[in-house]
Amino acid sequence: MLERTVRPDSAIAPAAPGPVGIWFAGGRDGRLAVYAPCEGGLRRWTEVRPGSQDWGRPVLVPVRGLTHLSVTQDANAYVHFVGRRELRKPDGRTVVDIVYAIQYQPGRPVSGWRSLGNPHKGTEAAALLGEPSVVVTASGMVHIFVRNADGGLALRREQSDGKWRGWDDRGEAGITSALAAIALGSGRIELFATTVEGVLHWSQQSAGGALGHGRPARVAALPGSLAALETGPDRPTFYWTDPDGHGVVAYRAGAWPVALGGIPGEGPHSALRALLDGYDCTVLAHRGAGGTAVVGVGVTEDEGNGVWWSDTGVPCLASPALALDAWGRVVVAVAGQDGAVEVARQTDGPGLTLSEWRRL
Repeated sequence: MLERTVRPDSAIAPAAPGPVGIWFAGGRDGRLAVYAPCEGGLRRWTEVRPGSQDWGRPVLVPVRGLTHLSVTQDANAYVHFVGRRELRKPDGRTVVDIVYAIQYQPGRPVSGWRSLGNPHKGTEAAALLGEPSVVVTASGMVHIFVRNADGGLALRREQSDGKWRGWDDRGEAGITSALAAIALGSGRIELFATTVEGVLHWSQQSAGGALGHGRPARVAALPGSLAALETGPDRPTFYWTDPDGHGVVAYRAGAWPVALGGIPGEGPHSALRALLDGYDCTVLAHRGAGGTAVVGVGVTEDEGNGVWWSDTGVPCLASPALALDAWGRVVVAVAGQDGAVEVARQTDGPGLTLSEWRRL
């Protein structure tokens, strides 16, 4: 477990070519941590106290060669990291694999990064591996989904005894970009992927059951824009950007897609449920077409009554991250053009009013 504190002036160095994004995690002690890519790995800041405006000094989580990263948490608040890595070998070859690490407590070191290999043995096919998506079920089993070189779905799972099964080729074809996977409170997993012909939707019928084959959904989504949120008991809503320029779309199985407006740019959406003015609301965030962070709010599963969008005017490199602090307030984080992280927090005003942005 190797980490080190970095000077604040070195913490704003932009990341080398690698993962673009920003991620929140919440500890069982109520403190939030925020992660952002940098040269040589990830930077992590942790709240000094739960719900505090003060953040500790940045800590470097070293890992070389990451090109993409997926982050999730389990019921114990353990943080699971799954990355796609490219490493240049002394003989000139570039080796591509999937790596995994875990953090058990906020502010504590991340475990060593373990290679989970690549579903492809050949170098050329291995290099075409897509970016991973990780979820952890209620039973604690880690599932990693990734698009393989043929545009199919590959899966690797952790067993109940902590050992990893081999890579499982799920078949399918035509997957074009990152997958959106969600582990529901019931233990079921649902998965969405964009394809050359539309969207595929996988759904377990019961916790631990077979994932089955992807079912075509008669909808179209901009590749790389998918996100998922559990908006009701055992019921996910999927969000994406309409490829024909009609803004954000919300979809639940068995219902028609609903247009939510907005003018998103490229990249995925972030989604969060929060209690605002006594209402169960869904907060959405994305990088707008103008390159700034845009936040929207609407009543959960009541999309027909509209979503209210607000452009923060704050430039960001990727979709903002959303979280709730220890007091239930919405917190928004962005990675700026210079690699710096800025954070804003819900104030006591009506609706979702954000504080001034603070540069970490």
